[in-house]
Amino acid sequence: MKFLRKPLGLYVHIPFCAKKCGYCDFYSTFSSFDLGQDYLHAAKREIEKWGGKTNRPIDTVYIGGGTPSLLGEKIIFLLDTVRQNFELTEDAEITAECNPSSDTTFLKFAKKAGVNRLSIGAQSGENSMLKLLGRTHTASDTVNYIKSARDFGFDNISADLMIALPSSNLDTLKKDIDFILSLNTEHISSYMLKIESSTAFSFRSDLDLPDDDSAAGQYLYMCDALKYAGYSHYEISNFAKEGKSSRHNLKYWKLEDYLGIGPSAHSMMDLKRFYYERDLKKFIRGCDTVFESDVDAATESVMLGLRLSEGVNLKNTYGSKALPIYEKLKKYENAGYLEINGDTVKLTDKGMLLSNSIITEIIYEDL
Repeated sequence: MKFLRKPLGLYVHIPFCAKKCGYCDFYSTFSSFDLGQDYLHAAKREIEKWGGKTNRPIDTVYIGGGTPSLLGEKIIFLLDTVRQNFELTEDAEITAECNPSSDTTFLKFAKKAGVNRLSIGAQSGENSMLKLLGRTHTASDTVNYIKSARDFGFDNISADLMIALPSSNLDTLKKDIDFILSLNTEHISSYMLKIESSTAFSFRSDLDLPDDDSAAGQYLYMCDALKYAGYSHYEISNFAKEGKSSRHNLKYWKLEDYLGIGPSAHSMMDLKRFYYERDLKKFIRGCDTVFESDVDAATESVMLGLRLSEGVNLKNTYGSKALPIYEKLKKYENAGYLEINGDTVKLTDKGMLLSNSIITEIIYEDL
């Protein structure tokens, strides 16, 4: 079936956690039963509103948080609401984030609701590190949760891996990578620990974080190890087995339209960015989204596209004005930070560590 308008991606934020991790700056709070019920009804109201406004099909749904696996059976209500208000494509990718300490009955309800992809917050295979990070699970919880997911029939699972952790080095990283690979998930998302302001970690002075060179070394080692194990490095922080890239997240990096529902959720539609405020009570009462900015398609397509291993075609973006940019980028190519193949520019793993600097130099060229 062909649609008159290109399908949207839909993100639904579940802003509840049993415990706040020390490094996390995503919007979340603690939930009571009544508050959770009120939130779901507010989310239903907004989904109904947007379903009536957009008249566009949905081909990816991502339920993130927070801790969506705390929803339990309510995941069915949420996705039924989506189906009642949007037309989901037959092959829609439907992802739910899970904490390995959550009750595995969520997996049964998620499967019944139509979830076909899981993103599991493993982070590390060392229990002492998980405790330091403030995680509520152990390494064995992760193993058992993924086994349960397989038993329920999930065949598309992503695991999160965090690197550049306190007191970490290549030896500790190797252990974590061996642990992640032992899970045999179809996808791995890996992030360097970054201390954000207003998080619990930002107020601590006792964290022995690796310096920039050590963190860079960990990143490059990880890239090599995961690629050697058969994962394609398709985006700066993401690795996938063949055909298992995150279709939803690719929408962000390819400047495709997506709609976000929930406090702190962002959207990009028709080259306009907007968001809901980080205020749960205001969202429950009812509020409009806040306009953020118009999107400069050329700038954004380069900035986001260079995150991808496929790179970007600068000539398609800038036309003849791209010629001086190619000349400027040759110094990065000679240093091994990027590759220029015809009109396409791709960052190497080494270049991805300097992506912000390289991207800035491209988009602020006097065109």
